[in-house]
Amino acid sequence: MNPSSVKRSLAHLTERQVPVFLWGPPGIGKSSIVAQIAKEKGIACIDLRLSLLDPTDLRGIPFFDTKNDTAVWAPPSFLPDGREPNGILFLDELNTAAPMVQASAYQLILDRRIGEYQLPEGWAIVAAGNRESDRGVVFRMAAPLANRFVHLEMEASVEDWRAWAVGAGIDPSIIAYIGHRPDALFTFGDGDSRSFATPRTWEYVNDILASAPEADLVLAMVSGAIGEELAASFLGFRAVAGELPDLEAVMAGACDDVPTDPAALHILSTALALRVDAYTSGKELNNLVKYTLNLPGEFAVMVVQDLRSRDIELSHVESWPLWMKKFNTLMRG
Repeated sequence: MNPSSVKRSLAHLTERQVPVFLWGPPGIGKSSIVAQIAKEKGIACIDLRLSLLDPTDLRGIPFFDTKNDTAVWAPPSFLPDGREPNGILFLDELNTAAPMVQASAYQLILDRRIGEYQLPEGWAIVAAGNRESDRGVVFRMAAPLANRFVHLEMEASVEDWRAWAVGAGIDPSIIAYIGHRPDALFTFGDGDSRSFATPRTWEYVNDILASAPEADLVLAMVSGAIGEELAASFLGFRAVAGELPDLEAVMAGACDDVPTDPAALHILSTALALRVDAYTSGKELNNLVKYTLNLPGEFAVMVVQDLRSRDIELSHVESWPLWMKKFNTLMRG
């Protein structure tokens, strides 16, 4: 399932408090999806890394109740205590936890209680973990525990990532590069390098570029995030950014220059689309649409599709009928 389908499925299942196990390779954004759902619903989210816990951490510590002459269990403070009426208890890395920790989770997942502790009524349980094929240290999940979940498997999606990246303010050269090379979004399993590309490590690349490191450090730092070969390819792609026409001149209708290098066209198309926001005037939009008439068809369509994905209306723009006449047959959907 792509991330958007997983997100919609999780939203339904957590609403009904059905336990869900989210499978996927490392760095794909499993924990981010759960956090997004909680934020959008306005509910709490507690993220527990079960691989860091001992069995007694989850069940709690026993102590002697002298008043009633019995032993009772003191529940851990990190579990929901009812002060937040609704939320998601996220049991991350469940299948990397030792079997005894997984066993401690059985009762919590099935009966919503463990020892003296009762999970508040408005809380849902979501667990996540890597697959056995993902070269991580995982313990096979026992069948009784696995049967307590609805299982969803998440895969990387360039389309979903691009929509997220635009909203998150990711560097346009990164967005353009992934558009140019969709296979570069996720390279896990393609080799034995310690560094490989995932949605998470591309976010690291964005942070590296935003920190404005000295020129002699850039390759080493980016290589450390996504691998040396891919870093060299990306930085070579990004180097053509200096050949781009001035975006403000394009928006002002004062520039007709169009680069010929495909890498430059990818970056330019992405940058132009990201330049438009709710405050962009109708005149600027018209100048942009007129400029795209000079672009190769696939790049003109790329700009317009990016604008449409952000609900930017173009039908009122003066040059729109001419654009449709020229490129309509290239539009998808």
